[in-house]
Amino acid sequence: MAITNGYVTLASMKNYLGITDSIDDTLLEEIVESASRSIDRIANRHFYLDSTASEHYYRTTDAYSLIVDDIGTLTGLIITLDTAGSGTFSTAVTINTDYLMEPLNSASLGRPWTNVTMVGSQLFPYPLNLRPGIKVVAKWGWPTVPDDIAQATLILGADLYKRKDSVGGVLGLSELGAIRMSPLGRDISAMVRAYRRESIA
Repeated sequence: MAITNGYVTLASMKNYLGITDSIDDTLLEEIVESASRSIDRIANRHFYLDSTASEHYYRTTDAYSLIVDDIGTLTGLIITLDTAGSGTFSTAVTINTDYLMEPLNSASLGRPWTNVTMVGSQLFPYPLNLRPGIKVVAKWGWPTVPDDIAQATLILGADLYKRKDSVGGVLGLSELGAIRMSPLGRDISAMVRAYRRESIA
């Protein structure tokens, strides 16, 4: 299999484990993908950039500001509004004229944009009913994988790989008893905690 949206390559994982043959390549690819998705769940976001744009819908009671999911590039970004509450998003707004994407320095920091701020005469529609009033078409995710997320993927991947030979988490025996692996994910959770994002509507 090929790794889909993994945070490290097969070569990086093999180098981290000191593996030079290709016997376990398929297993290692599965492990990299599994570790990457586990990190997504811990962080409640993903760190790869979607290959194609897709629609997300939002409501807001703030006429000027909207928190959105991670937007990894401004290329292909389209925002339209349903000002009548009819389910038809017929009012288009223009970046840098009607709205700004924030944080303003996201591009230089290699981080996503997470907020839309209206700066022109057009404001976000106040919800007239339960319909969402804002449609955002974008490529979601991060522009590049952060270094510590890649490192967390290697650590978790190595743990998963070693567990295939450690029944019940036992690595071996010594004169003091069983040598056990540390609890799975403890270090990874600590590394990813700073990136965790709470759910947004």
